[in-house]
Amino acid sequence: MGRLLLKVVAGIAAVIAVFWILSALVGLLVWLLMIALVIGVVFLGIRMLRTEARR
Repeated sequence: MGRLLLKVVAGIAAVIAVFWILSALVGLLVWLLMIALVIGVVFLGIRMLRTEARR
């Protein structure tokens, strides 16, 4: 009974660890996507301002 309980607890801990790592990776990807989006909008704004200034 003790070994079975230990295996169950170890399995639950492994599942929690996997989900925690996955959530950290997804969070990192979301941050990178938001940073890339902001940089893209800034560069697009700079290009638009340059084309307006040429006219």
